[in-house]
Amino acid sequence: MKFLFVHQNMPGQYRELIQWLAARGDHEIVFLTQRQNAPQIPGVQTRVYTPHHRPAPDAYGLSKTWEEATGAGYGAALAAQKLEHDEGFKPDIILGHTGWGELLFMKQIWPDVPVLGFFEYFYLSKGGPVAFDPEEKVSPHSPFLLHGRNAVPFANLHCVDLGHVPTQWQKQCFPESFHSKFYTCHDGIRTDLLKSNPDVQLGLGRLRQPLSRGDEVFTYMARNLERTRGFHVFMRALPKILAERPKARVLIIGGSETSYGRKSGHEGGLRGEMEAEVGADLDWDRVHFLGRVPYEKFCEIIQLSRCHIYLTMPFVLSWSLLEAMSMQATVVASDVAPVREAVTHGKTGLLVDFFDPLALADQVIDVLANPQDFAHLGQAARQHVVEHYDFLNHCLPDHIARINSLVPADKQISM
Repeated sequence: MKFLFVHQNMPGQYRELIQWLAARGDHEIVFLTQRQNAPQIPGVQTRVYTPHHRPAPDAYGLSKTWEEATGAGYGAALAAQKLEHDEGFKPDIILGHTGWGELLFMKQIWPDVPVLGFFEYFYLSKGGPVAFDPEEKVSPHSPFLLHGRNAVPFANLHCVDLGHVPTQWQKQCFPESFHSKFYTCHDGIRTDLLKSNPDVQLGLGRLRQPLSRGDEVFTYMARNLERTRGFHVFMRALPKILAERPKARVLIIGGSETSYGRKSGHEGGLRGEMEAEVGADLDWDRVHFLGRVPYEKFCEIIQLSRCHIYLTMPFVLSWSLLEAMSMQATVVASDVAPVREAVTHGKTGLLVDFFDPLALADQVIDVLANPQDFAHLGQAARQHVVEHYDFLNHCLPDHIARINSLVPADKQISM
């Protein structure tokens, strides 16, 4: 089969699927992306497209996202048109992310080619991260600006033949009018590769000896250290944890940018803001900010961890939570709806009030002090992920069945 994947940040949510398809060796796969330094995947041809238009910084707020999306969509469509004209490539199916408008004009190029769109989030003025944290002031314009952004998913609903949404919580964010066109299945976690490792060791520059499972290590991870992922709550819990566990070390993974929500007004970003707030109460010798790390290093850090902290406002569930569960981490997470879909308190992890850093600290202290009492949670967490989120045995068959439902019988993929 001939596949066209479209995602501005290759490979995005298609990391596992595209590698599996490419490894089969019997498909022609082209990936259209904005990413100049996209990873090279054997068996996948990468083509970079440029948005045809970008809105001005002071563009009208209610239509700015739509202007951005149509510019990206037209740029992607022109690149698709060039693929057919210059290389004779016409896909049998198109898979892509709907959030940035890249699929908006694909049917103008190939009206008869089915499109399977990934729907990640519908912007909510209530029930999502906006207005969730009372510390964050919400503009009276926010409900209108957020709904203005939904012009993109509304248009995409009519530009795809089938929609894919990864979790039930994300599905419920969308209006019911979307649901009949959706199927719900996670992208998939490679539980066969993500396992615990009792022999793991990790060297850190300022330590003479590498850390091992015998050390009292706890961890926090987010793509960026920001409020949506509860970094401010984590930092407020840190002084008590370190004070009561004098041998504990914390390893913190995450960049200093802002992916979601508002930026901190502090010149050092939210990290600088929180260091100013709680820094005088911390033993900095035992605090390790690691920035963004390679995936293999992330796995080693989680395998090393005695307690892994995952915090989020009601928002898209991070792959890192499910990956940590697959590696049998004892997870302490925020008690919000998207997390409750994956974590059951006392069975597959521990849930705490997002707004209570002292409760978070107490729970982490208990896990660090009594790891044997919580070891069963990591084992049950892995089993849960294997049963519900495993890529090869659970998610992949569903994705392939959905792809096959859109193409002729002679093009369908066998498992």
